[in-house]
Amino acid sequence: MSAALVVLSVSVGAVPIPPGDVLAVVAHHLLGTTAVPDPITDQIVWDIRLPRALLGVLVGGSLAVAGTALQAMVRNPLADPYVLGVSSGASLAAVAVLLSGVAVGGAPVQIAAFLGALAALLAVSLLAGARGTLPPLRLVLAGVALSYALSGTTSYLIFASDDPQAAQSVLFWLLGSLGPARWESLGVPAAALVLGCGWLLARAPALDAMVLGDEPAATLGFAAGRLRRELLVVSSLVTGVVVAVSGGIGFVGLMIPHLVRLLTGPTHARLLPLATVVGAGYLVAVDVVARTVNAPVEVPLGVVTSVLGAPVFLWLLRSRMRADR
Repeated sequence: MSAALVVLSVSVGAVPIPPGDVLAVVAHHLLGTTAVPDPITDQIVWDIRLPRALLGVLVGGSLAVAGTALQAMVRNPLADPYVLGVSSGASLAAVAVLLSGVAVGGAPVQIAAFLGALAALLAVSLLAGARGTLPPLRLVLAGVALSYALSGTTSYLIFASDDPQAAQSVLFWLLGSLGPARWESLGVPAAALVLGCGWLLARAPALDAMVLGDEPAATLGFAAGRLRRELLVVSSLVTGVVVAVSGGIGFVGLMIPHLVRLLTGPTHARLLPLATVVGAGYLVAVDVVARTVNAPVEVPLGVVTSVLGAPVFLWLLRSRMRADR
């Protein structure tokens, strides 16, 4: 499904390209056995649209993985990098570096975004913690409050910038975009996704136990405190790398794990791979919508995902509040 969506994404645009020509260009570059339709089509497909579609795969899969990890860590389906303020922390740190003139996706931006995400998640944990526990509702409320504070600080940095053009570019990037995608920008997000998802799959039994609570996890031989610290680092790393290359894209990490969980159940050995695939396909499809719904003007990805994700969040919140009564 994700592969078909990638081909569709590459085909759709200001210059429509038949799927057969897309496959011909890819086969030419990978196998060297098929002639390209023409140089312009080759450039559009290989240099512009295919890296963008593949970045969408990596970003969507990474956000779904990070959301799955955070939901297991706090035992709350309302958790995701956006709601808990992790994306806002990464965005604030990345914007501070970007306004100094560093290119999107560069190593300094990625490092800053990772540290910002980690700091935000630690701050939320400290604010919501009570006697060594993380009450779900307090965690969500602390995350929302911190997210607003960090977003306000980010807006101030953009407003106070001495370079209006740079500030406008950063503002558009902050709302989420795959436009800056290039082949050289795919390596780090791909490595973060593979390492993060691989580590989580290896720890799938521990994640299953953690969802039951700290005491049941300890009874089964898993150290919940240590696992929670590891999840902090992994989710912050994956989220920080994603924010550095695509800006702030909300609700993917909330929606996808929950919807996939309805199909697979709570077992993380099944949940993680399918959530990654569905998240990848979802963001590629959202990017197609963002590029075409108001063509030729591109709508930021974060706008589309928020419109789609906010009703799901409210539904989950209402369901959670009923369950807690």
